[in-house]
Amino acid sequence: MFQSTRKPQSGFGTTLVIAELIYHSVVRNVRKTHNNAFLAIGMNMLQAVIFVMAFYVMFSVLGLRGAALRGDFLVYIMSGIFLFMTHTKTLGAVAGSEGPASPMMQHAPMNTIIAIAAAALGTLYIQVLSLFMILFIYHVAFVPLEIDQPLAAFGMLLLSWFTGLALGVLVLAVKPWFPNFTNIFVLVYQRANMIASGKMFVANTLPSFMLAMFDWNPLFHCIDQARGFAFINYAPHHTSVEYPFYVGLVLLMLGLMGEFYTRRHASISWNARR
Repeated sequence: MFQSTRKPQSGFGTTLVIAELIYHSVVRNVRKTHNNAFLAIGMNMLQAVIFVMAFYVMFSVLGLRGAALRGDFLVYIMSGIFLFMTHTKTLGAVAGSEGPASPMMQHAPMNTIIAIAAAALGTLYIQVLSLFMILFIYHVAFVPLEIDQPLAAFGMLLLSWFTGLALGVLVLAVKPWFPNFTNIFVLVYQRANMIASGKMFVANTLPSFMLAMFDWNPLFHCIDQARGFAFINYAPHHTSVEYPFYVGLVLLMLGLMGEFYTRRHASISWNARR
C-alpha cells in the first residue's frame, strides 16, 4: 500500500517528457567542455578556425591552391573542415556517451537512447552554431559569401552528422564487450579521416586506383557532394548522396540491435574493467 503508482500518460505527454529529458541532457553535454556554454562554443569555433588557417597555409606554401576548385578558396577548405569535424566529433561524443551500466541509468526516466540522442544533438548544435558564426564573420568582415545551393550543402553536413551518429551507436554497443579495442578504433578512425575524408582534394581529380582507396568512406562522399552543391562549376561524378545515407542506415540498425542486446546483459561490474 506504500507503493507509488505512476500515472499513465498519453503519447503526447510521453513525447514531452522524453523531449525535456533530451534537452537537459544536451545542456549537460554542451557544458562538459566548459562551465560557460559560450566559452564551450567559442573553443569549438577556435578549433575550426585553426584547422582552416592551417590548411590555408599548407596549400599556399605547397602551391596547391591552383589544384582546388575555381571559386572561393576558403569555402573550398571550410566545406571539408566543417563536415570532417561534425562527423568525427559526433562519433566521439556518441561512442563516449552514458552506457547501460552508467550510474545515470539508475534514474528511472533515463535510458541509453536519451543519452545517445543528447550526445548527438549537443554536438550538432555546437557545430552548426560554430558554422554559422564563422561564415557570418567571414561574409561581413572579409568577402561576400556565395554558395550555389546552400540548403543542399547544409543537407550534406546533416548527412555527415548522421553517419557519425550511426557509427558511434555501433561502437557504443560494442564498447562494454571490448573497451580497449573500441577506444583504439575511434582514435585511429578519427586520425585516418584526416586524409581518407578527402577534404584536401576532390574526387574528380583522382585516378581510378586512388579513388578505390577513398570511395568506401561515407564522409568522402558527403564532402565531395557538398562541394558540388557549394560551387556552381563543380559536378561530382564519382560520389553519390545515396551511398552515405544507406551505409549510415545499416550501421544505425546494427548499432541499435547491438545496444539492445548489450543493455539486456549490462552489469555494473563492467565499469571496473574500463
